[in-house]
Amino acid sequence: MISTSGDRGPQTGLGGWAISKRIAPDIWAGIDRLNFLVLFPALLFVSASVRPIAISEIASVGVGVWTVMGLGFGLGLLLRSWGPASFLDFAGTWQTAWRFNTAIAFVAASAMPAAVSGIMSVAIGLAVPVANVLAVGALSRGRGGWKLRLIAIATNPFLLASLAGISVGLSGIALPKVPVQALSRLSEAAVPMALLSIGATMDWKAILRLDRFCSGLNAIKLLILPFAVWIVAPHLTDDAALVALMIVFAALPTASAAHILAGAFGADRRVPSILIAQSTLLSCITLPLWIAVALRL
Repeated sequence: MISTSGDRGPQTGLGGWAISKRIAPDIWAGIDRLNFLVLFPALLFVSASVRPIAISEIASVGVGVWTVMGLGFGLGLLLRSWGPASFLDFAGTWQTAWRFNTAIAFVAASAMPAAVSGIMSVAIGLAVPVANVLAVGALSRGRGGWKLRLIAIATNPFLLASLAGISVGLSGIALPKVPVQALSRLSEAAVPMALLSIGATMDWKAILRLDRFCSGLNAIKLLILPFAVWIVAPHLTDDAALVALMIVFAALPTASAAHILAGAFGADRRVPSILIAQSTLLSCITLPLWIAVALRL
């Protein structure tokens, strides 16, 4: 289903960048909303529900992705003295050390064997709520409004679709053919549309603003986390597909909406926006290298 788009990813992204100035910002915002509410939930549900899932698989994948995010959480905190003086502004940037870009996760999965790409939706479903809870906890830190944010997390379409798909996969129930085909058609549009949108928002000048703090956060997300998985994970499990998945997951650039959550809590949006652009651009170099490492396992 998603395996056909991986080889055309760079071209599609560049296409989005090329046409970005010719399309109104409201249209791009509509595309992002369509992806968030419909296309990616369909992709998450179909990917998780079309194959049987074992409880042991959920446990191993869950421990893996939570450990990776926990490591990013801890390493990012070590950069506190390099960051903004305000803890709230620091928290807005700190979240980029463990949050991940869901769209690029599926693009990367499409370049991997079926044994790996098939469990990416499970990884995302287990990682999304934890990543957001950590971010909300860091940004709230005793401030009001965190209850509303947790409600928003609990009703996140990605989370709901992932949980529904995982539940179907665990049950072994075969869904009716017609609804599955309809959802599959929607899911096929998710990755290409996301790539167009990512390309359209690419800020090539962000690389010029790589200071010590931003370099440290990007190094954690794009280099240190996947390297740690590559070195440690093979000693903890013999499942090559799981290790490959964890390497790719750890190497993903940060979430494209991290600045929105920062702004919602009153933190500075500017630096998170710069970090998102830097992470996305740098991952064009680092992520293919980590995928190559994962494919050699």
